Amino acid sequence: MKRVPMRSAALVVATCCLAGEAAAQSSVTVYGRINTALEYSNATTATDGTHLGGAGRLTNNRSVFGLRGEEGLGGTLKAIWQIESNVSLDTGQGQIAGRNDRIGLQGKAGTFFMGHWQTPYTEATKGYDPYYPTTAGYMALIGNGSASSSDNVQDTSSFDRRQKNLIVYQTPSLAGFSGAAAWGINEEKLTVPRNPGLYSFSAAYDNGPLNVALAYEIHQHYQTAGRNDDAMKAGLSYRFPSTTVALLYERLHYRTATGDLTRNGYYASLVQKLGPGSVKVGFALASNGAGSATETVGFFRSGSETGATQITVGYDYPLSKRTALYAYYSRINNKKNAIYDFAINELGVSAGADPQTFALGMRHSF
Repeated sequence: MKRVPMRSAALVVATCCLAGEAAAQSSVTVYGRINTALEYSNATTATDGTHLGGAGRLTNNRSVFGLRGEEGLGGTLKAIWQIESNVSLDTGQGQIAGRNDRIGLQGKAGTFFMGHWQTPYTEATKGYDPYYPTTAGYMALIGNGSASSSDNVQDTSSFDRRQKNLIVYQTPSLAGFSGAAAWGINEEKLTVPRNPGLYSFSAAYDNGPLNVALAYEIHQHYQTAGRNDDAMKAGLSYRFPSTTVALLYERLHYRTATGDLTRNGYYASLVQKLGPGSVKVGFALASNGAGSATETVGFFRSGSETGATQITVGYDYPLSKRTALYAYYSRINNKKNAIYDFAINELGVSAGADPQTFALGMRHSF
């Protein structure tokens, strides 16, 4: 029997180990989205007479760079992970792991993961808005603003949020039915004189052209100790051969130290194929705030003339499967006591001013 030199034997062992490790290694996907627009934005004169004027700006519409992967653990069970980072093409800035990040398990029983992720309430209907997430996104009125990254004390108004320290369970799809539940762990109990936490739920039926979504979320002790905020919404979307329509109703209920604050919101969208691209229209309506609370929470408060509408019209022109040019016009019409502003790339308006923007942008996904 011929002896194998020690160095060669070590090389053979190392090669075998690496081969075994490679076979067990997760598959890794690099992905991303670059989405930037040249905008001209301004706001009409506010109720108190102030006027911001107009300005050109280069805006970042939530560009991202990410890595995701999975590893088979036997049978249908696999480990899953994702690290998604912010990319600001307009300023050259960014943040590693600033967006959806997780580690967990996926199998026949569903998906369970821990990390920093959008809540089930947020994810349930974001696909209903053809301008999500851009300056023109429906989060200005629906959800009462957008929190790109928050915990139980940093942002106490928005129901469109990515939550830190989140545990999520997603059911498998069964005949088109699925659901999700999440807990925003109440770590802040150690630092504030109350016990804030988040509980988020969603259910959906998605089969062929039809999608129906229901969602409910509780913000425990967000405004004050011992009182919870909650929100519910119901949506319906249908895809025709060349047209997609979506309808959404939402009710927000805040419970503050001085009383209750409620508001109804409505959203409708239409995406119509026209030529090589699509015409996209979105319309949102926020009713007057109601209740005895005296605080302003996010973009609204109780009282007359505190409602608003938002209209967005635009066109997407595909250059390829991954690259598109787009243009849109979006305007928020505030009643004289309303202060709604764009949720992303906001202008900072005073009550009664109507923010508007014209955009010409380019988007590439990889």
